[in-house]
Amino acid sequence: MGQWVGNPVRSDEQRELVELLQSLAAGNRQALRPLYDRTSAKLFGICVRLLGDREEAEDVLQTVYLTVWRKAGTFDPARASAITWLAVLTRNRAIDRLRGTRLAAEDIDAAADICDEQPSSLELLEAEEDRVRLKHCLDELDERPRTMIRAAFFDGKTYPQLAEREGVPLPTMKSWIRRGLLRLRGCMER
Repeated sequence: MGQWVGNPVRSDEQRELVELLQSLAAGNRQALRPLYDRTSAKLFGICVRLLGDREEAEDVLQTVYLTVWRKAGTFDPARASAITWLAVLTRNRAIDRLRGTRLAAEDIDAAADICDEQPSSLELLEAEEDRVRLKHCLDELDERPRTMIRAAFFDGKTYPQLAEREGVPLPTMKSWIRRGLLRLRGCMER
């Protein structure tokens, strides 16, 4: 890698930031204040530009410096300049905040479009009333139509199966069930 040629003042600033990050990584708490003083304006600008909200930007900037405090040891001057590392860290935290805010808003808005598959309490109550009424009406039927209707509708038997089981012609079975269903409907409508 070649030597970096540029403004010597910039080079000194970069070297100073590297030293501050390394000092912070070594546990020197005093290094955080000068690092903050030298970089916070630029990092705050990144936050404001990405978030569009000053308060959000301040929150993210605080998170950035907490992260820098904990992860200064991960900074590698061979991979990036100190200010680039800080800027990328800041950008990533701001984007994380944007995603979190957007997801929270989308989650709430999306909830209105989600259909709850579970029946409501009122639907459950009505279903129970219908079940009790159906049981009562079935009990009012004669034994044969009641047994055939239960077999056909609750046990899944077909009309031909029931006709064979009872030893009657298919039209007779259909007639029994039809008459039983008409009586059942009349009872349910009362």
